[in-house]
Amino acid sequence: MDRYTTAPADRIPFHLKLVYGLGAFVNNLLAAASGGMMIVLNLGLGMNPALVGLLGALPRLTDAFTDPIMGYISDNTQTRWGRRRPYILVGAISVAIIFALLWQLPPGKSESFYFWFFLVGSILFYLAYTVFATPWVALGYELTPDYHERTRLMGVQNFIGQLAYVIAPWFLLIMQSERFFDDMVDGAAGLAIMIAIVVMAVGILPAIFLKERFKDLAIAEAHAGGKKPPFAGIASSISGFLGGFGVTLKSKPFLKLCVATFLVFNGFMMISSFQFYVIIYYVFAGDTVRGAEYAGYAGTLGAISTFCVIVFVTWLGTHLGKKRTFYLAIGVSMLGYALKWVCYNPEHPWLLLVPAPFLAFGLGGLFTLMPSMIADVVDLDELQTHERREGMYGSIFWWVVKLGMAAALAAGGFLLNATGFDVALEGHQSDQTIILMRLFDAWVPFVASGIAIWAIATFSITEERAHEVRLELEARRGAV
Repeated sequence: MDRYTTAPADRIPFHLKLVYGLGAFVNNLLAAASGGMMIVLNLGLGMNPALVGLLGALPRLTDAFTDPIMGYISDNTQTRWGRRRPYILVGAISVAIIFALLWQLPPGKSESFYFWFFLVGSILFYLAYTVFATPWVALGYELTPDYHERTRLMGVQNFIGQLAYVIAPWFLLIMQSERFFDDMVDGAAGLAIMIAIVVMAVGILPAIFLKERFKDLAIAEAHAGGKKPPFAGIASSISGFLGGFGVTLKSKPFLKLCVATFLVFNGFMMISSFQFYVIIYYVFAGDTVRGAEYAGYAGTLGAISTFCVIVFVTWLGTHLGKKRTFYLAIGVSMLGYALKWVCYNPEHPWLLLVPAPFLAFGLGGLFTLMPSMIADVVDLDELQTHERREGMYGSIFWWVVKLGMAAALAAGGFLLNATGFDVALEGHQSDQTIILMRLFDAWVPFVASGIAIWAIATFSITEERAHEVRLELEARRGAV
């Protein structure tokens, strides 16, 4: 039984949870498409793979600057429509238009032309993407003040967001459809327009139908606390941004959430390609066809399991508490990693399906619980500083995730080289190579997840503390 029952006034109607979840669908759809469609630059236009890699990495470096700045701008905006909704509306429309134009690649140009065309276009795309995504994330932290309703909201948005990853694997096939397109480049142009229409139509819905709980509160409390209004001048704005950025990074509960997320998510990402190598070169002795087939089975089972995990973790989080549910979810995923050592077995290849449902608890639980816990951190920060910084917290959190993912993918390549893997040997890799691949595949994320549990063990915002913070804030807001 819940210690504190969610009041009817604190509940978000289910259809509005779905509307917020559609923002997650748009967010994930753009992320999947922007990465998955880049293969066209190599296969369709013949661009050097190294240049394609640069085009994937360089625009994302701008996130290190634009995400926190957009978070600060959103936190300190005053309009009759709120702090978040105008940016979500403008961002959804602009990112859809820019994405569609980005893939209208003119034929017969040089490699240099395509590189610079796509680089400039991608920078503009990610800027518009930030204008949409950062306020959308921040809006979710303030939709309800209730400890448990936040978990339910984030469970719904995570579930809806995962649907994008069911669709994304079909993009390459769609782009190569001879029935509708002349070639792969033409297919990318057509697919981009279809995606843009969906993004524009769906992405504006959170701006239209959701209501913000805080419009002028941050400014009012800043005045009450004797602080200068934001955007009073360039110097004041820079000072306010740097001060807010510093305060956010000093929040110990927030840093623990960032560390735990970094370890769980990037521990998984670091070895994300390893399981394919282990399946192909250990379980199937170099048979790439059978290895890819079974890897596909495991991936499909994992995707289906993730939906079930999100529902279960959401329910469990409202009964057992967020910290305990985190322990359980990450603990089950650790069991899945350990099972790889036993179930990736050449004599019984079907056993490799066994770990998949357990592994789904890692990311399925992580991105349901972490946003809910960050919302609790934002309340505590307001109590201590008289300011609300949903945008700043959300932007820094997701920047840490994206930065860590880039580092993890790079580190994964170095780990593979460290095993001594040689593609020319095909199914005749050395015993040491196979052992090292299996060790990295199973035990690197296992250890990282264990450290993440240790980091959350000292997370100080319990259900009782969150309730106390809420009461203190509401009493003070009444005075303000």
